[in-house]
Amino acid sequence: MEIALLTLGIAAGILAGLFGIGGGIVMVPVLVAFFGMELLDANAISLTAMLLPVGVMGVITYYKAGLINVKHSLIIAIGLLCGSFVGGEIAVNINESLLAKLYAAYLLYAATTYLLAKTPKTATRNDNEISYSDKEFPVWAFIALGLVAGVTAGMFGKGGGLIIVPLLVSIFKYNPKAATATSLAALQLPVGLPSVIIYAEKGHGNLLFAAIVAAGIVGGTFLGSKFALKLPAKLFKRIYAVFLCAVGVYMVVKYI
Repeated sequence: MEIALLTLGIAAGILAGLFGIGGGIVMVPVLVAFFGMELLDANAISLTAMLLPVGVMGVITYYKAGLINVKHSLIIAIGLLCGSFVGGEIAVNINESLLAKLYAAYLLYAATTYLLAKTPKTATRNDNEISYSDKEFPVWAFIALGLVAGVTAGMFGKGGGLIIVPLLVSIFKYNPKAATATSLAALQLPVGLPSVIIYAEKGHGNLLFAAIVAAGIVGGTFLGSKFALKLPAKLFKRIYAVFLCAVGVYMVVKYI
């Protein structure tokens, strides 16, 4: 069991490093399908595993490459923290199947939007260099982005980065890799704590399992971020869009 959980953490970490997500998009379905856990228990373990800065190695890698906007990450994190509380409350009080279908619909929409969004052209030395729109966006816009992502993450134990990254690209005109890096940095703060508390009060979660998974995420995130930096920007963008579609289809099939 311990080896399987550690392996799961490594796999989740690799995807977190690649796509700027929290890793729950892998953890939750696997914990339900292969470990026989209830959805809310799986959500709680996923959120608990991500409370510590388990993706810090990936963040350091992206930061050294100049891909993280620290200010935007911190502002988004404020929204994530507030949204996490709302999402957790919804999760323990609403129909699971309906939420899953709505989430799947969003993923398919996000994949299309992300794939079609035009990456801003800037005078950079390479496609790993940070790139944003020249337009200044207000602080509340980034807080709102984090709020929506936090609600989603709290409801499903996953999905914060799947909200943040496509919207940073399509609306805030981020370079795809910069969006991934900034999202991952925002998720390193304990923004899921309100949801974890709510789940724990309802008797969901397992601290030992979460700790083992978290250990795997640390190494996996470092590997994923290293690999992401080597991918051409256009290929990186397409792989991420396919990833979103695959998860969306999975959710539709599972909860149809």
